[in-house]
Amino acid sequence: MSTIENKNGSKPAVNAGSIKLAQSASYNKLKTNNSEWAAKCTAEDPEFFTKLAQGQSPEVLWIGCSDSRVPANEVTGTAPGEVFVHRNIANVCVHSDMNMLSVLDYAVNVLKVKHVIVAGHYGCGGVAAALSNKQFGIIDNWLRHIKDVYRLHANELDRITDEKARVNRLVELNVTEQVYNICKTSIIQNAWMNRTDLEVHGWVIDISSGLIKDLGVSSSNPHSLGYVYEFDNNTEAVAAH
Repeated sequence: MSTIENKNGSKPAVNAGSIKLAQSASYNKLKTNNSEWAAKCTAEDPEFFTKLAQGQSPEVLWIGCSDSRVPANEVTGTAPGEVFVHRNIANVCVHSDMNMLSVLDYAVNVLKVKHVIVAGHYGCGGVAAALSNKQFGIIDNWLRHIKDVYRLHANELDRITDEKARVNRLVELNVTEQVYNICKTSIIQNAWMNRTDLEVHGWVIDISSGLIKDLGVSSSNPHSLGYVYEFDNNTEAVAAH
């Protein structure tokens, strides 16, 4: 078997063959798990996949963090087809993210979801990174959005001396600000002009218990957004200059 030699010789050589075997094993486990999951679902309901293939009608759009410990269906105890999902680093929702906006538009206007949930989680690595002045690479450009949340709430956050508590408070504030960002979109505001069954919520998941904390920032209308953010029913072309 080939080995990967350490250049300075300070550490033992790495067995490349063993690495390849471990990598194959972890990959093959995914396929095995899939077969077992499909068999289990079929055993419980022979028509499960037949019905699933006919389409989806979820009532919930979940905008969450990409962290592997907070999968939407498992956290909410829902089945495939019940939750439409978008995830990114630190559950950021900004008006320039066409990926998020496309998901939001499809969920609200095609799937007609009734709940949009922005879900953060305590101990979020992205939020913790945003509180530091270290460079992490291209992600720094994304974390700037969370730094902007810190700037808005710096007076409160700077008084928290415990680092863990400060990160977790910024997690909550970040979710709250992202809820407001979602509500400010033309997608949500136009939907509210025609619907009374659409709400936006903010949650934080406590990974240590598995429980969610509802931050109490739910909105079903645009009236708390401020004058310049609340759209009226008329669309005007912006004059060219």
